[in-house]
Amino acid sequence: MTRVIFLGDSFVQGVGDPEHRGWVGRVLQATGGAVTGFNLGIRRNTSEDVLRRCWPEVEARVVPDEDNRLVVSFGSNDMVEENGTVRVAADRCVANLASLLQESALRGIPVLVVGPPPVIDAGAAHLRRTVDLAAAMAGLCAARNVPFVATTEALAADPVWTSEALARDGAHPGAGGYRRLAELVLAGGWPGWISG
Repeated sequence: MTRVIFLGDSFVQGVGDPEHRGWVGRVLQATGGAVTGFNLGIRRNTSEDVLRRCWPEVEARVVPDEDNRLVVSFGSNDMVEENGTVRVAADRCVANLASLLQESALRGIPVLVVGPPPVIDAGAAHLRRTVDLAAAMAGLCAARNVPFVATTEALAADPVWTSEALARDGAHPGAGGYRRLAELVLAGGWPGWISG
């Protein structure tokens, strides 16, 4: 049985989904029960938080000689401005991803990276920072032969994602928005990655 650990922030957790599935649950549902999934999303987590808890949490869930895999998604919280500065600088966020990918390769755990979704009510400057961060993350993943699913610009332009986020807390969509994100993952790197 393939074991997939989903590690990241509140978008991974699926905050705001009245169906309590988020995009992770919908992706797992599409596998038809062929995957055991572990959702380790935590609200407000930055790349620093995710990297700090990654290996203790992953080690508790991997089984030797099984098909263990890791999906990571972060960056939206890094780019949030607090007290006049972003929470985590973009170059530091990319460095955290590089560290995670390097350690995953050493451990023989295949990784899929899902790009940071947009925070709709955070404004145009946050969106620009997040788009630029996503491009840098995609470049790193390409250099490491790690699949990357772009989400930022597609969801920022998606009326379902934006309208649901604005109707709630300004960041997290409802069931329809998470369905759109799941569709991006399922149409992106997931199929080849999970079967490979």
